[in-house]
Amino acid sequence: MEGPNFKEKISLEHGKNMLHKSVPFFKWVFIIALGFGLGNLLNDILSPSYFTYPEDDTAYEDVSYEGCTVAGINLHGSIVTYVPAHAENDSYFDYDVVGSEDILWAIDNANEDANIHAIVIEVDSPGGSPVAGEEIAKAIKNSPKPVVAFVRDMGASAAYWAVSSAEKIFASRNSEVGSIGVTMSYLNNVEKNKTEGYQFEQLSSGKFKDAGSTDKALTKEEKELFLRDVNIIYENFMEDISVYRGIPIEKVREFSDGSTVLGARALELGMIDEIGGINEVKNYLKEILEPEPVICW
Repeated sequence: MEGPNFKEKISLEHGKNMLHKSVPFFKWVFIIALGFGLGNLLNDILSPSYFTYPEDDTAYEDVSYEGCTVAGINLHGSIVTYVPAHAENDSYFDYDVVGSEDILWAIDNANEDANIHAIVIEVDSPGGSPVAGEEIAKAIKNSPKPVVAFVRDMGASAAYWAVSSAEKIFASRNSEVGSIGVTMSYLNNVEKNKTEGYQFEQLSSGKFKDAGSTDKALTKEEKELFLRDVNIIYENFMEDISVYRGIPIEKVREFSDGSTVLGARALELGMIDEIGGINEVKNYLKEILEPEPVICW
């Protein structure tokens, strides 16, 4: 049985807080990135959504799970809160983005289907919006049906936050897991603009209105303001991991340095429950479900 039909949708999102692990073209880099969109701080995020919206963008398509006992949901790519359908024909886009509202809808849809007895979430994501990660984590926590997550290549930052509340988390011994930390670093164009003959003209009300513009240097006050928010999100992140994973907050702080760890180390730290992939997930489902688990994605 096929899952929902995919419909390419491209979103243009300015000013989004982002928690994700930075991924250069040649490898995954061991840092977490919180891109705080302030003016031109972030490039436009342009992407298709994982699940289909109807043409009028008023409701989601129904998904039938007839013949299935387990709903499979893919949490792939950078996580944003939503991907608007109006950007569908935009020529600039990032195909590797998913909206948390789509994931929440899929969880709700599975919970309302009498044929479904459990939910499996496959994770391969560097992270994204902290709000989106928090929303997914709460939806998983509140699910009346068991939710099992497994990390393939990467479950970092907001993606790890998102599935930290799952009943059980699997990961390959070679998966990258964690990346609990926050950064708001960005490129400053001031010297480049000077060389090219550009001059920043400040026309704004409120002394912090254009704080974070890449075309002006941060003041001491602005830097303190942003670091305040970085630290608040960092604390929220660690507190949720402590609660969802049942790890004392002091221990969580010890490994929350912004790096990822491989699956074997994540198991030692209590960040995941077992080493394994989809086959181990299926074996686990056989143990907890009376009907034979049939996963439909």
